[in-house]
Amino acid sequence: MNTVIPVSKEHVISAFQYRHATRAFTATKKLTEADFNFFLEAGRLSPSSIGLEPWKFVVVQNPELRNKLKTVSPGAQGQLDTASHFLIILARTNVRYDSEYVIDQMKNVQQMPQEVVTYVSEALREVQQVRGLLSDERLMYEWSAKQTYIAMGNMMTAAALAGIDSCPIEGFDYAAVDHILEEEGFLENGNFKASVMVAFGYRSGEPQRAKIRSNMDKIVSWA
Repeated sequence: MNTVIPVSKEHVISAFQYRHATRAFTATKKLTEADFNFFLEAGRLSPSSIGLEPWKFVVVQNPELRNKLKTVSPGAQGQLDTASHFLIILARTNVRYDSEYVIDQMKNVQQMPQEVVTYVSEALREVQQVRGLLSDERLMYEWSAKQTYIAMGNMMTAAALAGIDSCPIEGFDYAAVDHILEEEGFLENGNFKASVMVAFGYRSGEPQRAKIRSNMDKIVSWA
């Protein structure tokens, strides 16, 4: 039986206060293998729709590949040069209710009995149909891509709780990045596309200003 070790609310909030989008890291200061595996585990354990895990994590440490990505990623210039670890999260393009991947995930990963696979697959078909996913490949990819942000958020929170910096990045040419990753063999013949990038390391300096957010009453409504 799994148990939970409580973390104080104060520690969690202080981690969110500490976190900021780090544009440049201390290039000479590297994360330990244990630290980065901790972040990957936070991503692996993240929730997804019926546990489909429609993602893949590509850790880009090769300097030549980072330089290729830099030419088509204006929002990652400082991070690609300085981050200890640079991650691209891919989204699975085909998570149809009847796809080979989905059936395998339910039968062999989640170890569902066949009658449960049949029931869950039919329920998923209804959800995907009402969302218009079955007739639109782009919407199907976007459904997966939205879920990758859950994994990214959990990894960034894990980093902040450990006093390690991160930065989410969307400022890149998606088609060009996909082309580079396809050449490197990461997209598995079109089964994946790039969703989002995230860099990890140690900040090179303190933020220019304190964290500013809207007041709670401006962003929360009760019904």
